[in-house]
Amino acid sequence: MHSNWPDILWIVRHGQSAGNVARDAAESGGLAVIDLAWRDIDVPLSPLGVAQSKALGEWFQKLPPDEQPEVVLCSPYLRAKETARLVTERSRLAPHAVTLRIDERLREKEFGVLDRLTKLGIHQKHPELNQQRIHVGKFYFRPPGGESWCDVILRLRSLLEMVTREYADRRVLVVAHQVIVNCMRYLLEHMDEQQILDIDRQGDVPNCAVTSYRAQRRADEDQVLQLDLVNFLAPLQEAATPVTSAPDQPAAPKP
Repeated sequence: MHSNWPDILWIVRHGQSAGNVARDAAESGGLAVIDLAWRDIDVPLSPLGVAQSKALGEWFQKLPPDEQPEVVLCSPYLRAKETARLVTERSRLAPHAVTLRIDERLREKEFGVLDRLTKLGIHQKHPELNQQRIHVGKFYFRPPGGESWCDVILRLRSLLEMVTREYADRRVLVVAHQVIVNCMRYLLEHMDEQQILDIDRQGDVPNCAVTSYRAQRRADEDQVLQLDLVNFLAPLQEAATPVTSAPDQPAAPKP
């Protein structure tokens, strides 16, 4: 499908957010609704998320110049933009040498009527939807007003076409969300539903973990991307920064 890939493609989940913290509090407290005042797009990083983003930036800073990002593609959500900003600042990438592009196709999966609900809240408030969700499965289930994983994958196909068209042979860093990381892997590694859901069941994508690919050209074939790192956590471990992996949590304004 693609023949002109970036030299290196990094895909990173944002640092821990205030939404992750609020979700943990709601789940542990047995609450149905996560108590957050922000729209999902406006949820900021937590203090730990700031530290994680800085640690990742310091890791990029230690790479040789010809191994550092030239292009940063970022979700428009605040927690992703803050992560991208802190990473580029701490990595000391020269502003004139890095292209930063905000792209709505990298936004979080939209949860529709399930917005701000814990698992208990979904079960209590939408029992029929909960049963449909269990029957259909995470990959194809689309909550009213929201998206399925397939919907996210559709917009990411368009994004990848843009990447191969505009950033071939460049070094590209993508900063986004957990579902985006998994759906990008689905596309780049030519997975099927079962394969990507098996990976998802193994655990959440850690905040600021690095998954990366490197371009390789095989004899008599188009250029391909070869998986290099998966949920790489050394940048946080080297900085002695705690690792977190709570799921991204939808958040909407309080009523």
